[in-house]
Amino acid sequence: MVSDGKVDGRVRRGEQSRRAILDRAMDVASVEGLESLSTRRLSTELGLSNSGVFAQFGSKEELQLATVRAAIEVFATQVVKPARRAPAGIRRVRALAESWLEYAAKPIFSGGCFFLSTVSEFDARPGRVRDALAAARQDWLRLYESTVAEAISLGEIDTGIDPAELAFELDAVARQAAQDALLFGDPVRYERARRIIEARLAAVATL
Repeated sequence: MVSDGKVDGRVRRGEQSRRAILDRAMDVASVEGLESLSTRRLSTELGLSNSGVFAQFGSKEELQLATVRAAIEVFATQVVKPARRAPAGIRRVRALAESWLEYAAKPIFSGGCFFLSTVSEFDARPGRVRDALAAARQDWLRLYESTVAEAISLGEIDTGIDPAELAFELDAVARQAAQDALLFGDPVRYERARRIIEARLAAVATL
């Protein structure tokens, strides 16, 4: 009979192994794309058995989907949760923008923002991976839009502003800055984005 302690220990080791695999998968994908992932590569790099890694996911597509889900969790921890600590209103809109820029500038992954690196790989390829990436992107834009709408309802942003359009503008500025900062090796792009975003928010603020 297997004791509960042994079962718990096995479960913990399995969870730790899966976490290590997904951490490495996210980092690799941020540089080389999700198509570069394979259980054989990850098992070799992490010193694990290929059969053990394969058993955790079952297919390349499932590995890719698990990697996307893990990246969403990282994004929520690094961007969304810190921003939500800001008071509702224009300060929370500003916090979302700043939190995203900090996440991209750190960078958490070797290739910068995971989603900037992987979306272009699948944006014209129908399938489950594209759907997962698209859903993550939609969730972010909806959060941004609802945060702007909340600031409008609180009287802190001009009521003539379209929440979706302002969210799109702020997100686009930050994304372009992150892409250029990585491409040109120029972190000054982030400061430029901060100035543009702050000027735009100042222009629509009612306070």
